[in-house]
Amino acid sequence: MKEKTAAVITISDKGFRGERIDTSGPALCNLLEAQGWTIEYTTIIPDEMHQIEEVLIQCADERKVSLLLTTGGTGFSPRDITPEATKAVLEREIPGIPEVMRYESMKITPHGCLSRGVSGIRKQTLILNLPGSEKAAKENLCAVLPSIEHGVKMILSQGSAECAQERTISEKKKSPSMDVWIKEAKQDKDAGKCGMYLFHNGVVRETAKEQARFGIQKNLVNGMYFSYQEEKVEEALKKARQLPGIYYVRAWLNKGNLAVGDDIMYVLVGGDIRPNVIHALESLVEEIKTKCVIEQER
Repeated sequence: MKEKTAAVITISDKGFRGERIDTSGPALCNLLEAQGWTIEYTTIIPDEMHQIEEVLIQCADERKVSLLLTTGGTGFSPRDITPEATKAVLEREIPGIPEVMRYESMKITPHGCLSRGVSGIRKQTLILNLPGSEKAAKENLCAVLPSIEHGVKMILSQGSAECAQERTISEKKKSPSMDVWIKEAKQDKDAGKCGMYLFHNGVVRETAKEQARFGIQKNLVNGMYFSYQEEKVEEALKKARQLPGIYYVRAWLNKGNLAVGDDIMYVLVGGDIRPNVIHALESLVEEIKTKCVIEQER
């Protein structure tokens, strides 16, 4: 079994009938792929006990994915039976994962405790129920993803002590030195064409994004789960290098669970004149933030 393979199952009567567009399933796929997971299977099924059990068994026993996420059917409606169907196929339940999700959700909304999602193991597959709302599904997954990655390693290695001591790949990285970056930039073959260097340093702030940008009153942020898609970042850097008067572009992005004050990204741009360099830096930072990263405040 490959370590980072996943399936994402959307459970929704309306989604199955085509009466509602599924956004939570694709959002979870994007989040996982940004962390290096391979999505082996996705589908939408109705809130039917036997169908839910059947697809969970198929993904664990036949497709043998290491992680199986469901989204939807965790609420109080009579048709919300995802937890019951999941418990029916689990071999071992893991109560700690949904407990953490509910705890983190309560920091965002007083209704966070109402999700009935469960988690557990079937054969060598970790199964986790997530809410049907795209926003809630992403918030819940981000709260536990580093632990999930470590848990999957333990399952596949039969919980060896060596695995328990491994560092997870989602730990935050060490920030670069701007002094070193500038020194290296001035040694670049095109350094003689650069009359200015500007850099951007983004950090995790305690003011929520919606409040900072739109004035919507929110609770203070405790931290952020941050990740990015490397190929999209590379494409953004390539585009920036092609802008008029730009001869040097470099970026570093963090990854994992970050605290308030931690560095999110560093971007350095060098070019001929101030207007060109300012435009390139603003354009590059905006493209990275809107098209390349996944960030979930907590």
